[in-house]
Amino acid sequence: MSLTADVKAELTAVRDPRPTARVAELTSLLRFSGGLHSIANRVAVEAELDTDQLARRVARDLMELYGVRPELVHVQGSGGRSGSYAVRVIDGGETLARQTGLLDQRRRPVRGLPNKLTTGSREDLAAIWRGAFLAAGSLSEPGRSAALEITCPAPEAAMALEGAARRLGIPAKAREVRGIPRVVVREGEAIRVALAMMGAKNAAADWDQMRQRREVRAGVNRLVNFDDANLRRSAQAAVAACARVERALEILGDEVPEHLREAGELRLAHRDASLDELGHHADPPLTKDAVAGRIRRLLAMADKKAEVEGLPDTESAVPAGVED
Repeated sequence: MSLTADVKAELTAVRDPRPTARVAELTSLLRFSGGLHSIANRVAVEAELDTDQLARRVARDLMELYGVRPELVHVQGSGGRSGSYAVRVIDGGETLARQTGLLDQRRRPVRGLPNKLTTGSREDLAAIWRGAFLAAGSLSEPGRSAALEITCPAPEAAMALEGAARRLGIPAKAREVRGIPRVVVREGEAIRVALAMMGAKNAAADWDQMRQRREVRAGVNRLVNFDDANLRRSAQAAVAACARVERALEILGDEVPEHLREAGELRLAHRDASLDELGHHADPPLTKDAVAGRIRRLLAMADKKAEVEGLPDTESAVPAGVED
């Protein structure tokens, strides 16, 4: 199952005993899953849902809360898709639409959500989000593009859902993607809180574990890449240093002072060693600053002679593509 299906399966099993929360969830679910239609000049309420289990639960809630018996229809999918399940109320549809607030007193469709719901308690606001997610929500895996997203039937519905999230302390944003209104939660911790707030506590815990594992893995990869880059730079620096020392000894020949020759030969004998390690190999031992200073003077002396005599300097010995 996908993350979205897992969350919806868990939310389908959530049963808030408070009547106002049940009404808020059912109204939101109807609003975000289809809403109102006109069939034979009559107002019909219809919800198109992902699973038979959710459709049967919605039908049961309609019976228990409003005393209507809806029609359940399996809508065949196309192109290999599994299809969906429609819950329809035709007889008594207009009365139900008025009772749920999907129609106002002048028989006009409510484009957002009924005001009495969006000004309700935290439990009612959480129920609004639960119904909206069950109807039109999706959850992507943790990562750079992670998002909890709800597709909305109108910009007003998106604004109402964003406002409910704000009252719950969840940073959600209403926006349009390719002309379709959506409400999106992107920050990792906010997604976890939103899932738990809706009632998907197991999904929230699983998603958070996935997020933490991904962050740890990303951190390890960054360290590995950092170490690889450092090793690459160190290897290139060693190749360049040895090439310059060899050229310096060649330019100076017998003129090189003995202590500088020893430092240069020490560099060539231990090509991958650090300056500190070179100092330990010296006899008597030297500090890394002393080793660095002698090699620096060796190169400077050779470059000066090369300039005077018109010879290629020590830099010329560094292989192409190797950074000094």
